[in-house]
Amino acid sequence: MMHFASAINCPPYDKADGFLQITIGCSHGTCKFCSYFKDEFQRLTLEQIEEDVRQIPETFGAPTRIFLQGADAYSASYDVLMGTAELLRRYVPSVRSIGGFARVDSFKDKTIDQLRELNAAGYEDPYFGIETGCDEVLSKMNKGYTAAEAREQLEKLEESGMPYVLNYLCGAAGEGKGMQNARDTAILYDGLHPTMLNMTMLTVVPQTPLWDMVAAGEFQEATEMEKLQETQELLRRLTCETVFMNEHASNVFHIACELPAQRDDAIAHIQSVIDGTDEATLRRYREEATKAF
Repeated sequence: MMHFASAINCPPYDKADGFLQITIGCSHGTCKFCSYFKDEFQRLTLEQIEEDVRQIPETFGAPTRIFLQGADAYSASYDVLMGTAELLRRYVPSVRSIGGFARVDSFKDKTIDQLRELNAAGYEDPYFGIETGCDEVLSKMNKGYTAAEAREQLEKLEESGMPYVLNYLCGAAGEGKGMQNARDTAILYDGLHPTMLNMTMLTVVPQTPLWDMVAAGEFQEATEMEKLQETQELLRRLTCETVFMNEHASNVFHIACELPAQRDDAIAHIQSVIDGTDEATLRRYREEATKAF
């Protein structure tokens, strides 16, 4: 039986993948909004990883993609990542690509040449929970890096040719600050070429520091209408060619569009949501979503 330290967690579009654990938990583990990956952080050895890789065909059949479990599987060393790719070639030859969640600092110890080699070995579209390009918000949410540090690592990926996915956390700035959050994030992404920009909406859940901050009056949540307007502002400001998607259950609406070609249609769709509903209805959805995390 394969070993997984917690429930399987992946983006909605990767739910049909095979899964494999090479790290456990999160190397940072103190983002104030996060309720996931609370196991003690560990990096597994190749011997431990091989034990599970051998069982992938029995568990998942013949997957073409593996999504690595844990909050930042790419924090594994270059040697372990390359060794994992070799194990997959040996035992699961159907695999064509390897994904997983990644933190900005997962790539600090890897050179551009190493990133090229990892990409050639099948690693592509690591999912970065960048969340925001606003330093004030990054600090308040205790993400552990600045926008400049995020940009530096993303530029390394760009130079290496490894495709990647970015996440935006709408509402993370709090009440009255969403527009600036959107503008700062668009600046961070200017000139980059992410495969996809995925968006989630902030949902404050129990047993997180952010929940306690809200209770203490130290953080005021943005309204649901503010989040919709923030999303419109982000779409207006983005300059990169990418796919914008928000399939996650935290979102009060769902859309997938190509930017910039479908920008105006997406903004108009969000406006129809704003015009066709009310804050109380959207807030009820948020309260129900809270139970899912």
